[in-house]
Amino acid sequence: MFDTNQFGAMLGSMQDSIKELEEQNKQTTLTAKSGGGLVSVSCNGNGEITDIDIDQSLLADRESLQILLISALNDLRKSVEDNRQSSALNLLSGLGGGLNIFGGKPNG
Repeated sequence: MFDTNQFGAMLGSMQDSIKELEEQNKQTTLTAKSGGGLVSVSCNGNGEITDIDIDQSLLADRESLQILLISALNDLRKSVEDNRQSSALNLLSGLGGGLNIFGGKPNG
C-alpha cells in the first residue's frame, strides 16, 4: 500500500538535501591546468568560473594561449560533470536508506 505520509517526508528530505548539495557545490573549488600549469582555470561546483591564471610567457603567443585555455576549460567542464554525478549518487544513496513508501518490508 502506498504511504503518502512517508512519500511526503521523503520529498521534503530530498528538497532539503538538494539545497544542502547546492550550497556545498558553491563552496567546492575545482581547478584544471594545461600546458604544465601555464594556464589554470578554477570554478565552483556549480560550474561558475571563479579564476583564470595565465602565465605571462603566453601573452605573446595568442594561438598557444587559446589552445591551452580551451584545453583547461574542457577539462574543468568534465570535472564539474563528474562532481555533479558523484554528488547526485551520494544524495540518492543517502535518501534510499530504508524508506519504503509502499508500506512493505524494506529489502535486505
